[in-house]
Amino acid sequence: MSYFPAFLQLEEKRILLVGGGNIAEEKLEKLLDFSKEIVIVATEANEGVRRMAKEHCLSLLIRPYRREEVLEYDIVVVATDTVDLHRQIFEETRRSRVLVNSVDDTRYCDFIFPSYVKRGDLTVAFSTSGASPAFAKQIRRWFEGILPSGVEEFLREMRSLRRSLPKGPERMRNFEERARRFIQENFPNNPER
Repeated sequence: MSYFPAFLQLEEKRILLVGGGNIAEEKLEKLLDFSKEIVIVATEANEGVRRMAKEHCLSLLIRPYRREEVLEYDIVVVATDTVDLHRQIFEETRRSRVLVNSVDDTRYCDFIFPSYVKRGDLTVAFSTSGASPAFAKQIRRWFEGILPSGVEEFLREMRSLRRSLPKGPERMRNFEERARRFIQENFPNNPER
Protein backbone atom coordinates (compact mmCIF):
# COMPACT_ATOMS: atom_id res chain seq x y z
CA MET A 1 0.00 0.00 0.00
CA SER A 2 1.23 3.49 -0.82
CA TYR A 3 1.18 6.33 1.69
CA PHE A 4 -0.50 9.63 0.92
CA PRO A 5 2.15 12.37 0.79
CA ALA A 6 1.18 15.12 3.22
CA PHE A 7 3.06 17.86 5.01
CA LEU A 8 1.72 18.31 8.53
CA GLN A 9 1.85 21.49 10.56
CA LEU A 10 3.29 20.34 13.89
CA GLU A 11 2.97 23.67 15.69
CA GLU A 12 0.95 23.15 18.89
CA LYS A 13 0.85 19.38 18.35
CA ARG A 14 2.02 17.26 21.26
CA ILE A 15 4.52 14.60 20.18
CA LEU A 16 5.60 11.56 22.18
CA LEU A 17 8.77 9.67 21.31
CA VAL A 18 8.98 6.26 22.97
CA GLY A 19 12.57 5.03 23.07
CA GLY A 20 16.01 6.47 23.66
CA GLY A 21 18.44 4.49 21.51
CA ASN A 22 20.08 5.15 18.15
CA ILE A 23 16.89 4.86 16.09
CA ALA A 24 15.03 7.14 18.49
CA GLU A 25 17.92 9.61 18.21
CA GLU A 26 17.60 9.57 14.41
CA LYS A 27 13.83 10.21 14.56
CA LEU A 28 14.26 12.91 17.20
CA GLU A 29 16.75 14.72 15.01
CA LYS A 30 14.20 14.77 12.16
CA LEU A 31 11.32 15.84 14.39
CA LEU A 32 13.37 18.76 15.72
CA ASP A 33 13.49 20.23 12.21
CA PHE A 34 9.75 20.87 12.59
CA SER A 35 8.79 20.98 16.29
CA LYS A 36 10.08 21.38 19.82
CA GLU A 37 6.87 20.11 21.50
CA ILE A 38 8.34 16.65 22.08
CA VAL A 39 8.26 14.44 25.17
CA ILE A 40 10.62 11.46 25.29
CA VAL A 41 9.86 8.38 27.37
CA ALA A 42 12.60 5.76 27.58
CA THR A 43 13.99 3.29 30.08
CA GLU A 44 17.44 4.41 28.88
CA ALA A 45 18.59 7.29 26.69
CA ASN A 46 21.83 7.46 24.75
CA GLU A 47 24.10 10.49 24.80
CA GLY A 48 22.65 11.95 21.58
CA VAL A 49 19.06 11.83 22.86
CA ARG A 50 20.13 13.35 26.19
CA ARG A 51 22.09 16.12 24.45
CA MET A 52 19.21 17.06 22.10
CA ALA A 53 16.70 16.96 24.96
CA LYS A 54 18.87 19.34 26.96
CA GLU A 55 19.68 21.67 24.02
CA HIS A 56 16.03 22.01 23.01
CA CYS A 57 14.49 21.97 26.52
CA LEU A 58 12.53 18.77 25.83
CA SER A 59 10.99 16.61 28.54
CA LEU A 60 13.04 13.44 28.89
CA LEU A 61 11.36 10.92 31.20
CA ILE A 62 13.63 8.00 32.09
CA ARG A 63 11.04 5.37 32.88
CA PRO A 64 8.99 2.67 31.14
CA TYR A 65 6.06 3.61 28.92
CA ARG A 66 2.76 3.72 30.85
CA ARG A 67 -0.33 2.11 29.40
CA GLU A 68 -2.54 4.54 27.44
CA GLU A 69 -0.34 7.60 28.02
CA VAL A 70 -0.28 7.93 24.21
CA LEU A 71 -3.84 9.25 24.41
CA GLU A 72 -2.46 12.54 25.80
CA TYR A 73 -0.61 13.22 22.52
CA ASP A 74 -1.39 14.01 18.90
CA ILE A 75 1.52 12.14 17.33
CA VAL A 76 3.47 9.17 18.68
CA VAL A 77 6.73 7.71 17.40
CA VAL A 78 7.66 4.31 18.82
CA ALA A 79 11.37 3.57 18.39
CA THR A 80 12.17 0.54 20.52
CA ASP A 81 13.26 -3.05 19.93
CA THR A 82 10.10 -4.40 21.57
CA VAL A 83 7.56 -5.47 18.93
CA ASP A 84 4.93 -6.15 21.60
CA LEU A 85 5.18 -2.54 22.78
CA HIS A 86 4.81 -1.26 19.20
CA ARG A 87 1.65 -3.34 18.77
CA GLN A 88 0.27 -2.35 22.19
CA ILE A 89 0.71 1.37 21.55
CA PHE A 90 -0.81 1.12 18.07
CA GLU A 91 -3.83 -0.77 19.42
CA GLU A 92 -4.29 1.76 22.25
CA THR A 93 -4.69 4.55 19.69
CA ARG A 94 -7.22 2.91 17.36
CA ARG A 95 -10.24 4.64 18.92
CA SER A 96 -8.52 8.03 19.05
CA ARG A 97 -7.16 10.60 16.64
CA VAL A 98 -3.56 9.91 17.64
CA LEU A 99 -1.25 9.22 14.69
CA VAL A 100 1.39 6.55 15.25
CA ASN A 101 4.69 5.73 13.60
CA SER A 102 6.18 2.43 14.62
CA VAL A 103 9.78 2.44 13.44
CA ASP A 104 10.62 -0.41 11.06
CA ASP A 105 7.16 -2.00 11.30
CA THR A 106 4.59 -0.56 8.90
CA ARG A 107 1.90 -2.86 10.32
CA TYR A 108 1.66 -0.44 13.24
CA CYS A 109 1.96 2.85 11.34
CA ASP A 110 -0.49 5.56 10.41
CA PHE A 111 2.38 7.41 8.77
CA ILE A 112 6.01 6.85 7.90
CA PHE A 113 9.07 9.12 7.93
CA PRO A 114 10.21 9.98 4.42
CA SER A 115 13.78 10.75 3.55
CA TYR A 116 13.83 14.51 3.01
CA VAL A 117 15.86 17.57 2.15
CA LYS A 118 15.12 20.77 4.08
CA ARG A 119 16.59 24.10 3.01
CA GLY A 120 14.77 26.99 4.65
CA ASP A 121 11.16 26.88 3.46
CA LEU A 122 11.88 24.17 0.90
CA THR A 123 11.18 20.63 2.02
CA VAL A 124 11.32 17.84 -0.55
CA ALA A 125 10.43 14.35 0.64
CA PHE A 126 11.17 10.94 -0.87
CA SER A 127 9.33 7.74 0.02
CA THR A 128 9.12 4.18 -1.20
CA SER A 129 6.14 3.45 1.10
CA GLY A 130 8.45 1.34 3.22
CA ALA A 131 9.66 -0.85 0.34
CA SER A 132 13.24 0.43 0.45
CA PRO A 133 14.21 3.22 2.84
CA ALA A 134 17.78 2.77 1.56
CA PHE A 135 16.66 3.74 -1.96
CA ALA A 136 14.78 6.79 -0.65
CA LYS A 137 17.93 7.81 1.22
CA GLN A 138 20.11 7.44 -1.89
CA ILE A 139 17.78 9.43 -4.14
CA ARG A 140 17.62 12.13 -1.44
CA ARG A 141 21.43 12.31 -1.42
CA TRP A 142 21.45 12.61 -5.21
CA PHE A 143 18.89 15.43 -5.07
CA GLU A 144 20.89 17.25 -2.39
CA GLY A 145 23.85 17.16 -4.76
CA ILE A 146 21.98 18.93 -7.57
CA LEU A 147 20.10 21.43 -5.40
CA PRO A 148 21.71 24.83 -5.98
CA SER A 149 22.77 27.21 -3.27
CA GLY A 150 20.57 30.26 -3.05
CA VAL A 151 17.29 28.35 -2.73
CA GLU A 152 16.69 29.68 0.78
CA GLU A 153 17.20 33.31 -0.30
CA PHE A 154 15.01 32.86 -3.39
CA LEU A 155 12.17 31.48 -1.27
CA ARG A 156 12.54 34.31 1.27
CA GLU A 157 12.13 36.77 -1.61
CA MET A 158 9.10 34.88 -2.93
CA ARG A 159 7.51 34.85 0.54
CA SER A 160 8.03 38.59 0.82
CA LEU A 161 6.47 39.16 -2.60
CA ARG A 162 3.46 37.00 -1.67
CA ARG A 163 2.80 39.35 1.22
CA SER A 164 3.19 42.53 -0.82
CA LEU A 165 1.61 41.81 -4.22
CA PRO A 166 -2.17 41.69 -4.57
CA LYS A 167 -3.66 38.31 -5.43
CA GLY A 168 -4.74 37.64 -8.98
CA PRO A 169 -3.59 36.48 -12.41
CA GLU A 170 -0.80 39.08 -12.64
CA ARG A 171 0.76 37.89 -9.38
CA MET A 172 0.49 34.25 -10.48
CA ARG A 173 2.23 35.01 -13.80
CA ASN A 174 4.93 36.95 -11.96
CA PHE A 175 5.59 34.02 -9.58
CA GLU A 176 5.59 31.46 -12.39
CA GLU A 177 8.11 33.49 -14.38
CA ARG A 178 10.41 34.03 -11.37
CA ALA A 179 10.32 30.32 -10.48
CA ARG A 180 10.91 29.26 -14.11
CA ARG A 181 13.87 31.66 -14.42
CA PHE A 182 15.40 30.44 -11.12
CA ILE A 183 15.16 26.81 -12.26
CA GLN A 184 16.60 27.59 -15.70
CA GLU A 185 19.54 29.51 -14.25
CA ASN A 186 20.36 27.12 -11.41
CA PHE A 187 19.71 23.56 -12.58
CA PRO A 188 22.36 22.57 -15.13
CA ASN A 189 20.48 19.56 -16.54
CA ASN A 190 17.15 21.34 -16.85
CA PRO A 191 15.63 20.40 -20.26
CA GLU A 192 14.10 23.90 -20.54
CA ARG A 193 17.49 25.65 -20.57
